Amino acid sequence: MFQLQMPFEPAGHQPEAIEELTGGLERSERYQTLLGVTGSGKTVTMANVIARYGRPTLVLSHNKTLSAQLYGELKSFFPNNAVEYFVSYYDYYQPEAYVPATDTYIEKDASINEDIDMLRLRATSSLMEREDVVIVATVSAIYGLGDPAEYRQLMATVRTGEEMPRDEILVERVSKIDPLTGNVIAELERCAIYPAKHFVVQRPAIERAASAIRAELKERLTDLRTDGKLLEAQRLESRTMFDMDMLLEIGTCAGVENYSRHLSNRRPGERPACLLDYFPEDYLTIIDESHVTLPQLGGMYEGDRSRKLTLVEYGFRLPSALDNRPLNHDEFMRLTPTTVFVSATPGHFELELSGGVVVEQLIRPTGLVDPTTEVRPVRGQVDDLMAEIRGCETKGERVLVTVLTKRMAEDLTDYLVQAGVRVRYMHSDIATIERMEIVRGLRLGEFDVLVGINLLREGLDLPEVALVAILDADQEGFLRSERSLIQTVGRAARNLSGRAVLYADRITGSMERALAEMDRRRAVQEEHNARYGVVPQSISKSVDQVRLVTRVADARMAPPTESRDFKETELDAKSLATILEKQMREAAAELDFELAAELRDRIFQLKAESDPVRKAPRGYRHGAGGRRRG
Repeated sequence: MFQLQMPFEPAGHQPEAIEELTGGLERSERYQTLLGVTGSGKTVTMANVIARYGRPTLVLSHNKTLSAQLYGELKSFFPNNAVEYFVSYYDYYQPEAYVPATDTYIEKDASINEDIDMLRLRATSSLMEREDVVIVATVSAIYGLGDPAEYRQLMATVRTGEEMPRDEILVERVSKIDPLTGNVIAELERCAIYPAKHFVVQRPAIERAASAIRAELKERLTDLRTDGKLLEAQRLESRTMFDMDMLLEIGTCAGVENYSRHLSNRRPGERPACLLDYFPEDYLTIIDESHVTLPQLGGMYEGDRSRKLTLVEYGFRLPSALDNRPLNHDEFMRLTPTTVFVSATPGHFELELSGGVVVEQLIRPTGLVDPTTEVRPVRGQVDDLMAEIRGCETKGERVLVTVLTKRMAEDLTDYLVQAGVRVRYMHSDIATIERMEIVRGLRLGEFDVLVGINLLREGLDLPEVALVAILDADQEGFLRSERSLIQTVGRAARNLSGRAVLYADRITGSMERALAEMDRRRAVQEEHNARYGVVPQSISKSVDQVRLVTRVADARMAPPTESRDFKETELDAKSLATILEKQMREAAAELDFELAAELRDRIFQLKAESDPVRKAPRGYRHGAGGRRRG
């Protein structure tokens, strides 16, 4: 069913991993875990498992950027199959919220990317029509989507020569044509025509829902008035009645998704339909970077519910709005019949579900081994670090230093600057664009040392870094946990001279486990290199390649297209916002979501500067009780 096309054969641990994972699927093992180190070719293994298992597959990633990379790789491996992309279709999204402490109501503000919406529609259409489907998705997969049964009911299927009433459709020929030239691309025997949107409701359902909403409103108003919440009751009544008038008149209203429980005729508390409902019962789920993705999936429900409970309590929404929500953790697990977790550092949850058994993929095709590690005493750690930095400077190497707090990062940076070291710090107070500028500067050699906290873990490709120094490594906690230590030390794994120094006066349990695991992985790669004569080589990137992968930093001073030819001071806020919004849409269309997000934040800032009532980047409207405060 799947036609896998690869320019190379699986190598290293890939063949064994493919056999073990496929065997587990054939034995109907519900959960399996692939432990694959960075650079070992986990996507190649995924593709081979998908091809051999031969069932529709959902691949989940924890952000749009990584999912776009996976989508591109899998599409190149399966050019003749349906590899689709399902992520949030918002270029930017600001949810509705209320902050009681400041009496601040935050209106929903969003911009939908039509191109991504079409990709989402294509994903569900492929699941309706064929079985050779791979959907690469983010957490958007667990959010509400139109009911697949209703969606299928409104689908029209036509076949060549089929006779139907003229009022429905008349078909003599079914062709696929070029919309620009009108040329026929292919003659089709059969064609399915789908609704233009996932959320489709017919008129009788709208009328039924309006009656149910009015009944709920009546009950809720009684409760609010009984509790003496007269302002909240008035607010809820006026808003809901206006929404019902709009819904019955034009078929929709602002925030119509908050009435989805009634529109889809669900019971109170019943989950909404989502992408997972479009899959057949025996599909495969692959969760990439599972140690990050699984907690993210579980956290979406709680965050959404907390925000909406406040809206309900203060009369902005009916209680049924709580059922317009993402899946909770248990619902997600029940809807995924067969799952493969993929991570370099699998979490306890994945390991428990897999019965403690993991499929290992530790061999890198480049021959690079895990960095060597050394533990040194905390006393004198800064002076010792200074000596290490001087040694790296003479060899043109870069250094990462991790500390525990923002204050420590800033103070250490000040000390190193006074000593003549070219150094920068990076923590959560640094804007995203500036963070990318810092990363680019480190890679291009504009400075030699980067001091950080928890931002030096997943997702940083830094082959120029030869030394990772972890200060106060014996302070047990999240930042010095086994997984954090392995991920942080791994930032030097792409350099032939990669090594790590952990400053500690004692060996904590996390340190002991992390050091033992890194030693084990290093020994496996070294044995493989010796057996097959593999000579390790550092990964090197040209200046242009570095600038390409850090191009989001360009948004800070010179966003693409028009803004390259003007100075921001020469334009008023409205004109500049118009240009930036166009660039944001262009970036999103090219799947460059980091750049799109930064442009979005600049637009929010411009709007806030021109409207004193608003606060960037969130569109605040003060005085929700009826007053607007300037």
